[in-house]
Amino acid sequence: MKKRGQGFTVSLMLMFLLAVVLAGCGSNNNAASSNAAATEAPAAANAGTATEAPATTEPAAEKPTVAFVYIGPPGDGGYTYQHDQGRLYMEKELGIKADFVENVPESADAERVITELAQSHDIVFTTSFGYMDFTLNVASKFPNVKFLHASGYKTAENMGTYFGKNYQASYLTGIAAGKMTTKNHLGYVGAFPISEVIYNLNAFTLGAQSVNPDIKVDVVWTNTWYDPATERQAAISLLDKGADVLLAYQDSPATLQAAAERGAYAGGNDSDMSKYAPDNYLTNPVWNWGPYYVKAVQSVMDGTWKSEQYSGDMADGMVELAPFGNKVPDDVKALVEEAKAKIISGELDVFTGPISDNQGNVKVQEGQKLTLEEVLGMNWLAKGVEGTIPQ
Repeated sequence: MKKRGQGFTVSLMLMFLLAVVLAGCGSNNNAASSNAAATEAPAAANAGTATEAPATTEPAAEKPTVAFVYIGPPGDGGYTYQHDQGRLYMEKELGIKADFVENVPESADAERVITELAQSHDIVFTTSFGYMDFTLNVASKFPNVKFLHASGYKTAENMGTYFGKNYQASYLTGIAAGKMTTKNHLGYVGAFPISEVIYNLNAFTLGAQSVNPDIKVDVVWTNTWYDPATERQAAISLLDKGADVLLAYQDSPATLQAAAERGAYAGGNDSDMSKYAPDNYLTNPVWNWGPYYVKAVQSVMDGTWKSEQYSGDMADGMVELAPFGNKVPDDVKALVEEAKAKIISGELDVFTGPISDNQGNVKVQEGQKLTLEEVLGMNWLAKGVEGTIPQ
């Protein structure tokens, strides 16, 4: 209620009292509206607009409740950290406080967590590949909840997927690695032998070979997304084999730290990891999830959301390249930046033939390009990669 004005005339006061008396004679249902009119009347008279109706305010639209499921801790310095930064960005932009559950294994426990979140949230983001089937199962039970799954390929009417062409940045990192090595021997610490890791490994290899055709790349599979001790040991084994530049498709900076102890160069994954070893840091792919999270949640708020398979890239900013380390020469930076500009413009496509696998089979004919679907289903290793895909 507005405060009453000051300096009313006697006549106005009498009018007010009369209104109150008349209101008291009515029913209880009319009392609230009569009292409101009596309250507004003096203020309106005092302002010289006695016939103006009181202003009404439409109730603000209710904001959706949002939750995230994380494979690791937000403090991992890599993949989960970047998702959490995206969550914080979304909260700031939309004024929404989102919940999250961290360290959720890619097992039946994930389905339990997703189910619990679906019972009290309108939108659930599940941020790791191994959550795909569990997310799909829960989505079928909660048709009014929107589910967004990172890196998967299965959808439903109320479940979409999102990811990006991070292999573009892996290719650029390969260019830097190919110029920085003195042994033509690179190492790659791969998480799981799934398409997501395979196409990034191949892109890294192709990028290195584009500036140094003699490159070979050894790969070690850790079968974990986040286990610093295991990642470190894998990195050491590659260094022991003679690799002098490493890249890791893992969620911690353990590979970079191990390389730094040996005086080697390395890049990490997912976020800028330069702070862990600035003089030994190369660069690496970086995720920028925030704008997508804003877009997705806003579409739910607007009533325009629909299931889709969203794939961002360097052109729209979902995928970025981390700043270079302290010791990367300017000529190497310029070479990478030149290729980056071509990727963003569309002039350069990472998987343009001729490309052969490491068994000598032509996988992409000269002048041909892999479709996104073919990239996402990649199950072969490029020529120059030493090793096999475990079955």
